Amino acid sequence: MDDSGRAPESESPDPNLPEKLPEVVNIVEDGDLILDVTFENSRDTLRSARVAQSRVISRESQPALKKRARVAFRVSVKVLKGQSKYFEKLLTDSRFKEAKDISSAFAALRLRNIKPETADVKELPWIEIRDDDQATHYAHREGALADLLRILHGKEVVTKQVTMPFVTTLAVLADRFDCTAPVSKYLATGLKFKWPATSRKPIRDEVSVMSRNNEDILRQKILVSWLLNQPARLQAATKEIIMNGSCRWSPFAEDDGASDATWWYLQDGLEQELQFRRQCILNTIASVQRHFIKLYTSRVRQCKLGYDSSAACDSYQLGEMFKFLTNKNLLFLVDFSPGSLDSIADTSLLQIDTILATLRQCPSYQIDKNHTNCGLRTRILPILDFIQGLLSANSIPIIRNAWKNNRQAVAWLPPDANGEKTPADARPFRFTRSLAGDQRLRFEHAMGADKFAKDVFTASSWDWTAEDQGQDSLPSTTPRWSLR
Repeated sequence: MDDSGRAPESESPDPNLPEKLPEVVNIVEDGDLILDVTFENSRDTLRSARVAQSRVISRESQPALKKRARVAFRVSVKVLKGQSKYFEKLLTDSRFKEAKDISSAFAALRLRNIKPETADVKELPWIEIRDDDQATHYAHREGALADLLRILHGKEVVTKQVTMPFVTTLAVLADRFDCTAPVSKYLATGLKFKWPATSRKPIRDEVSVMSRNNEDILRQKILVSWLLNQPARLQAATKEIIMNGSCRWSPFAEDDGASDATWWYLQDGLEQELQFRRQCILNTIASVQRHFIKLYTSRVRQCKLGYDSSAACDSYQLGEMFKFLTNKNLLFLVDFSPGSLDSIADTSLLQIDTILATLRQCPSYQIDKNHTNCGLRTRILPILDFIQGLLSANSIPIIRNAWKNNRQAVAWLPPDANGEKTPADARPFRFTRSLAGDQRLRFEHAMGADKFAKDVFTASSWDWTAEDQGQDSLPSTTPRWSLR
């Protein structure tokens, strides 16, 4: 899409030439300007549009698909200047050719005592604009632009089938022409649009992985809610993608033509921040099982009963722990051979709720009837409750106003953008008895949980069996919990 501050340098069409003029859509009958827009579609976009049309039972209202479409719109200069900063500069700044052409055309009409509002379209100034499908991959942008101009002129949209791709294209065009405020207001009050659902509960024994189509819609929801100032929807959609993951965040991801749309790499730092927040949460959850595997492989006795079978109990619990985690695909055994890396599954789309639910399934293994509380389950459940409570904090999703106005304060990603922590930034977290016994942290939306959740998930290390506050040279993220 051509996002320069002006239309192309080519000369405006001369109405006196025998060239066939395009269809003129009257946004307003008394308009004094013609926007001559050329829409260009790629083969991939046209192919996707044909597939989408073939799935629709009734296609009477669908316009014909064209590789190149030229449509003119009769609009009001005054309205465009008042609603769009883009057009305000383009149509009034004398440094632009378009502004000079408008002044010359109006001067010629005044010499003939013709008001621009009543003039024929051939006598009005024509402004050329070119638009390609690189940002939206949407084939019917002429309808979206027409409705955008209607919204700016205080009229109702005429598109009957308002879909997510249509709304996304509307938002992208509004962002291009710097007129998101009126479109945002119309989306909230005038446009009868039901946001599509992208989250659902999986059927029993079904693999809970977000499909490519669902992620495509979810990313469009994030983009639209960001561009058109829909903070509640942005918060819900960004949390959903953090919890479900993205195929783009996979180390095995391959770029294809379908990933060129603007929502497949979210703007204003959103893409990097969302990916980093998910990585932080996954690292925190994975540290729990790593911590207990390290404990049971150490020389420190974990069974506290003091029986002769205590050493055997630790070995038994370690074996059952390995068996459970590997069977659930939460742990992968890798040796020194490069080929063993192939055994690691792609977890880019692994749902965080699924991980927590799977860890809760850990059985209460015991080597005999006396060792009733020696296994992983008794020790891990309070930790999972703690993490589950933190996942409800408002600091997990993106808060639009905070991200727009004070990004540095709310960002999880360090300013160096690589996520690595230096020794000076090391802040270990210790899960103490006070946190384990504090019932307030077991519930969602606990007071003070927002900053605390960020500190826990971005910690440099985690000690899930700390007995009390560590006294060492490193500062800890673990708070002395207080409501004051």
